[in-house]
Amino acid sequence: ASDLRTSTLPGSLDVSRSMFDLRSPPHRFMKRYDSLSSVPSSTSSRKDSQGSNRSLDTITLSGDERDFGRLNVKLCYVPSAEQIWITVLHCKDLSWPSSCGENPRIYVKGILTLPKPVQFKSSAKEGCNDIEFMETFVFAIKLQSLQAVRLVFKIQTQTPRKKTIGECSLALRELSSEESSHWLDISLPSK
Repeated sequence: ASDLRTSTLPGSLDVSRSMFDLRSPPHRFMKRYDSLSSVPSSTSSRKDSQGSNRSLDTITLSGDERDFGRLNVKLCYVPSAEQIWITVLHCKDLSWPSSCGENPRIYVKGILTLPKPVQFKSSAKEGCNDIEFMETFVFAIKLQSLQAVRLVFKIQTQTPRKKTIGECSLALRELSSEESSHWLDISLPSK
């Protein structure tokens, strides 16, 4: 692991230096267990909340998970027609596993988590750092029904095989007739 005592971490919150001092930590905190198996995890690599092994020098201490990319969407509700308008604009700084190849075909699948889920998906685009989708989806659903659910986005590859590489979601409590733009941090897919 890199020496955190002498370097300053870009983007990290202003946290007490003593938290980063690895020379003499209290021994009672040294034994770490992951939440799934109660097996001590190694000191050089620990399981994060998504269950992936990331070495200590790649963990962002500020809790920022932007290293998987961000999704930009716009939402609007049209009361007169009782319609929700969902526009998938683009993905920025998207990263994917090397097993997906260099330029996999990527699309966004959306799910409105109603009792009977409503699903939609964008067209597939060639994977790159900034993928533009610019696609709008319109559904006729009562506002009261929408305000109690979430809008989940799954970033999926079409090639070489179908695979979810990331996801993000948004509560629709604040849905209104005024169009709102949202930048959602993409995280590893939940199991």
